[in-house]
Amino acid sequence: MNENFNRAAGAGKARNMAAEPGLVGSAGDGDIKSTLFNQREPLRQPRTCPPFSENNIGAASDMGVGDFKKQSQQNANSNSTSASKKCNDVDSLVMSSKLSASAPEFVPTGFIPYEETNYYDDSESYDEPTLAEMVTDFLAHLSSSPGSFESDVEHITGMLNAWVTTEELLRELVELIYTQSTAIPNFAYTGARLCNYLSHHLTVSPPKGNFRQMLLQRCQTEYEQRDVAAKGNSETQKKLHSFVLFLGELYLNLEVKSGKGPPNRADILLSALYELMNSLFKNPVDANLICAVKLLKLTGSVLDDAWKDAGKPHMEKLIQRIETILLDAACSRDVRQMLLKLVELRSSDWGRVRAASAASNATPDNDPNYFMNEPTFYTEDGTPFTAADPDYAEKYQEILDRQDYFHGDIYGDGDGAENGNDISDSDGDEMEPEMEEAFENFCLETERKRRQQ
Repeated sequence: MNENFNRAAGAGKARNMAAEPGLVGSAGDGDIKSTLFNQREPLRQPRTCPPFSENNIGAASDMGVGDFKKQSQQNANSNSTSASKKCNDVDSLVMSSKLSASAPEFVPTGFIPYEETNYYDDSESYDEPTLAEMVTDFLAHLSSSPGSFESDVEHITGMLNAWVTTEELLRELVELIYTQSTAIPNFAYTGARLCNYLSHHLTVSPPKGNFRQMLLQRCQTEYEQRDVAAKGNSETQKKLHSFVLFLGELYLNLEVKSGKGPPNRADILLSALYELMNSLFKNPVDANLICAVKLLKLTGSVLDDAWKDAGKPHMEKLIQRIETILLDAACSRDVRQMLLKLVELRSSDWGRVRAASAASNATPDNDPNYFMNEPTFYTEDGTPFTAADPDYAEKYQEILDRQDYFHGDIYGDGDGAENGNDISDSDGDEMEPEMEEAFENFCLETERKRRQQ
């Protein structure tokens, strides 16, 4: 009892210490328990070698003590041999490797780096534009915004003065402006204005000619091909027509400074325009005739005055050619109508009024437009009349009498005005002519219905 129930302090610990590893256990199974608790796992292998197989630990529990030690020794020897072999393989792999610990980054084998596509070439983005690109941009801007010509032409000329410094560049500039002026629809007028401005403000002046002289030389080259172009195909004719209209605008806008007095037009273009129209009339197809009509509508009055001042009957000859074409040429009905209208326009002095009477001296006898701005009135039966009508005073007085009758009938004899109900003077403003006419029609219609009752 005392041996089994030892209440002294630490008595339980003394019995349990006999079963701990390294101490003698109870008879019979002391060796096995001691061996099991003395079991130690093998030494850890180097980090570069594969780890010890976990299956050996599980198998140790199924073996005896002696077999387990033997097996453990064999496994340890085999693992050591295998580890040594694998370490040697790893060392040889390290020796033959091309990897470097000092490399900036590690790139796995077979890795394809991503390369960003450069859609914009930085080397070209900072290149200055060529003269052709700059002039094309300027002309496209003026074509889309012709109203900005006055505000932008000085800036454009300043850039051209800084750019165009040689004869070759000046000739290239002339060709660019001529090509764009004859190729862009409805740009002939703005192109001619630009040519006139550059002829006076472009500073470069090489020995072979300034801007205006080179421009006229370019027009001369196209002018010499007029007869062949008038007989050519549609594209060739279209090119000729663009040149003809541009030359007409150039004659109207190009100014040549003289020593004394105001600048004059380039009279050298007068004979060129006359010969161009003769070439068009020699081949009276619809396209050529339409181009001639457009040119005469554009420059007819100016050309007529210039030829009359020079004593040349060129306009009469052109009108005679048109009348002959109307009789003989097989042109379309629309083109024939255009030619007839042109002849009528010239017979009316191109629609101009030469001797208009002064306002102070105008009378119904000497001014046909004397009553043009007078209002139109209507009689009781709806007949219109104006101040030019001989019975104007009588008819107008009848209208006034009817208005007085209606006002007195509706508002009373004078009571409306006394009570402040006079609508004609209520706001102090007179009625507009259209309102007055509408009111008169209303009064007439009311009077007619009243009489029918």
